[in-house]
Amino acid sequence: MEGAGKPLIVQSDQTILVEVNHPLYTVVRDKLLTFTELEKSPEFVHTYRITPISLWNAASSLITTAQIVAFLEEHSRYSLPQNIIFFINDMMSRYGKLRLVKHGEKKGYLVLESDDRFIMEEIWNVRGIEKFLSERLSPLEIEFQDFYRGRLKQALIKLGYPVEDLAGYLEGDPLEVRLRQMTLSQNEFGLRNYQQEATDIFYAGGSERGGSGIIVLPCGAGKTMIGLGAMSRLNCHTLILVTNITAVHQWHQEILDKTFLTEDDIGEYTGECKEFAPVTISTYQMVTYRRRKEDEFPHFKIFTERNWGLIIYDEVHLLPAPVFRITSEIQARRRLGLTATLVREDGLESDVFSLIGPKKYDIPWKDLERRGWIAQAECIEIRCALPDEQRYEYATLPIRRKYRLAAENPEKMEVITQLLARHQGDRVLIIGHYLNQLRKVAKMVNAPLITGQVNNSDRDILYDKFRRGEIPVLVVSKVANFAIDLPDANVAIQISGTFGSRQEEAQRLGRILRPKDSGKGAIFYTLVTKNSRDQDFSTHRQLFLTEQGYKYTIKTYDGQIQ
Repeated sequence: MEGAGKPLIVQSDQTILVEVNHPLYTVVRDKLLTFTELEKSPEFVHTYRITPISLWNAASSLITTAQIVAFLEEHSRYSLPQNIIFFINDMMSRYGKLRLVKHGEKKGYLVLESDDRFIMEEIWNVRGIEKFLSERLSPLEIEFQDFYRGRLKQALIKLGYPVEDLAGYLEGDPLEVRLRQMTLSQNEFGLRNYQQEATDIFYAGGSERGGSGIIVLPCGAGKTMIGLGAMSRLNCHTLILVTNITAVHQWHQEILDKTFLTEDDIGEYTGECKEFAPVTISTYQMVTYRRRKEDEFPHFKIFTERNWGLIIYDEVHLLPAPVFRITSEIQARRRLGLTATLVREDGLESDVFSLIGPKKYDIPWKDLERRGWIAQAECIEIRCALPDEQRYEYATLPIRRKYRLAAENPEKMEVITQLLARHQGDRVLIIGHYLNQLRKVAKMVNAPLITGQVNNSDRDILYDKFRRGEIPVLVVSKVANFAIDLPDANVAIQISGTFGSRQEEAQRLGRILRPKDSGKGAIFYTLVTKNSRDQDFSTHRQLFLTEQGYKYTIKTYDGQIQ
């Protein structure tokens, strides 16, 4: 029997089935993570898919076709379909087939080049791309204005040709950024080995092969430190874009604490104050603000107001569509994207790839857990029945309204009460999506509630009290999904989510992953209504974390939590 006992079944539709209980599951899962995407994760067999973007990210990380094919052949139960080998070869070979380089003679122009004259002929004749091109210099070279650098890359990746950008970058205004060995808070400091490795790969010795790309690390693993490492390598004026005001303040404090930069070197460009400085921190919401839909974005000037040498996009998977537009126009600036997951629910992964750069560094969450850099985490899904009086209403609702009714199942309130009794002495976050539900929970458990309606200074006060242990339980809306540093939080209870958002699930687990001084692990509870849209969306949300090696223990609530 061919390949009996091996863990993979590679199918001609570009999917790979993986037997979860196989002894080699962990080994093959971590390898698959480098060139596939997880699509389904039922209990016993997981489905991965090979995609062009996943292969191009692998190619940018110097993984070869031969390595991927050899791995699949070694672990596949059956012979590889020939079309899969062809697809991998074809997609991998496309990365780097087109290159952007500097123009040797004309200022303000770049050159698109290739070793394949047939591809260049195709590109020269594609309708819609001609507006970006200026002159055919030779069968293998096309000249274009550098203003179109980003737009051309976006257009070409949609044709199936990811461009390797070797045109180099502006140095930006100089700024010496030195990292401290002892922080202002009197703690020893140095980049961890994986943080240093990620920084080195992004920097690439200062060559044109570095300077644009994405670092993927779990929440709590120190992505901010990689940003500081990049700043210290490049020593230039830097613009940092983050998700909210709290994150602005946290970056500000980390820069002061761990570098020799001073308050005069750091500015915050927000609704509260608009300061430019050699290092300026702003929010996506700020730069995409406009009064009316037909208006221009008045704060886009932040991208061109100074001679930035580096732009850092924190939580780059949330990059708003308008920021793609301005990013396509500033391709001469070095760009560093930081994220826990490259998953985008809007399908714009190709724009992230072409405009920010390919994935440069990724490390499995479980690897960092084993090394003690993030807390060990247990994921538990508790399924609750919908009360009889609501079951009829659920059955009669249109499908778009079924989720909310199921998500706000009142039986979840009983589960919350029992979980809080079990976790007395722990630091607990109760996280949800619907404000009415959160208000009821906050009132029931007598805990503060943080939503978008709470002003930033009050939020910071509550977060600080939680850190000091004065508040053991916080109820939070999705405003706490991102960039909130609560190192002692060790229990999260998720009562509702943004439909099937995989990125949100990853971010919410990340709130409790920072290593604890007590050595405690973390517990992530998800409360769902069984046999409902709530359960269906929860299953989809769990995909990314399943890919990272987390298993959800399923429990059914029957009046008592087992």
